[in-house]
Amino acid sequence: MSVTTTAAGFTQESFERFVAQRNEPGWLRELRREAWQKFESLPMPSQRDEEWMRTDIRTLRLQKFGFSSDGSPSAGAAPDGLLTHGVELGGQTIAIDSRPHTARLNEKWAAKGVLFGSLDELAASHGEVVKKHLFRAFTPGYDRFAALHAAAWSGGTLLYVPRGVTVDEPFHMLSALSSGGVDMGHTLVILEDGAEATLLAETTSLVEGGAGLHVGGIELLVGPRARLRYVNFQNWSAGVWHFAHQKALVDSDASLQWTIAALGAKLAKVNQHVALTGPGATAQVNGVMFTEGKQHLAYNTLQHHEASQCRSDLLYKAALQDDSRTVWRGMIRVDEGAQKTDGYQRNDNLMLSEHSRSDSIPGLEILADDVRCTHGSTTGRVDDEQLFYARCRGLTRKEAVRMVVTGFFQQVFDRITIESVREALGLAIARRIREYE
Repeated sequence: MSVTTTAAGFTQESFERFVAQRNEPGWLRELRREAWQKFESLPMPSQRDEEWMRTDIRTLRLQKFGFSSDGSPSAGAAPDGLLTHGVELGGQTIAIDSRPHTARLNEKWAAKGVLFGSLDELAASHGEVVKKHLFRAFTPGYDRFAALHAAAWSGGTLLYVPRGVTVDEPFHMLSALSSGGVDMGHTLVILEDGAEATLLAETTSLVEGGAGLHVGGIELLVGPRARLRYVNFQNWSAGVWHFAHQKALVDSDASLQWTIAALGAKLAKVNQHVALTGPGATAQVNGVMFTEGKQHLAYNTLQHHEASQCRSDLLYKAALQDDSRTVWRGMIRVDEGAQKTDGYQRNDNLMLSEHSRSDSIPGLEILADDVRCTHGSTTGRVDDEQLFYARCRGLTRKEAVRMVVTGFFQQVFDRITIESVREALGLAIARRIREYE
């Protein structure tokens, strides 16, 4: 197992040491320094901020964590992923504690100009690609966590698919944390005009229940007529603080299927934004959340229609047991010129405990007059009558609950077009279900 030494605290001294030990071009160092200045000037988010009013991070001790003190690749055994069983991969990257571990790309895709591997390394060897696209969708000054990520990212992944190239084998990236580790991975996906690709991304912890900090960023840049399927499986241990800013830019006549599964973390606060920037762009967003113990998962979603004749379709489902809590704040925003918009969002919650809590806040902000936008939300408990009839057919109470929960998520699973992902998520959720009272 790899254990990364970190410099205690995010201080000016530790930042300078972090930058000095990295072999990076000058433009990237300057970006880091600008982001660090923003980090030092911005306050920590608090419940006085509307976006954070339902999420309490007062027990977070950020000074307990710090920058990696060694920029070399991580050593030790890599964990297995859950999304790749029986799948022929086009390439794979693995990072441990925000340091590159392994990276491989099938030669047939490399011969077509595809780039896939460590963002740390490709920023040096293919700086023209990274410089052109890095932070196009990510805003370092959004809040203090975004600024910290922009200054401190490492161990990230780049996927670049040139114009007109169709990759029919999925790529896979895995990020792992040791106990007490820090992950600052940045994901940058670039699909040029008419390109197609699938990326399966997942996170895991090397120690069950181990503590840790993740401050991440995701940028999905889908060019005109391109097609991207992106899966993000958040499966940190129950001791990890998880903060992330994730945004996709979908150009004209392009399509994005973005699936998020959130099962892990002590506390998660994630902003997931999709911007439809060109006429005819489409986006389908699928969300699966399952919480237990005292987990708190807060996801803010934004479907931003910037251009005309675009379509977005968001479906989030959450099942909660024990004393856990979820917060979903969704917004469909339609700009003044985005006529012929078709936007939909829905959030359903299944309560498996009287002590769990779900906050669901859908919203619309429409500045155009020729649109069709709808939203909805439901929250309810497991139907005791369903459990009764299932048990009459020989199932135990736990088996009956598992069947009901599986049925609850089936609508989302049916939208996921990758069989290995459907199976992995279904199995991961089934293993977490306990006796329902």
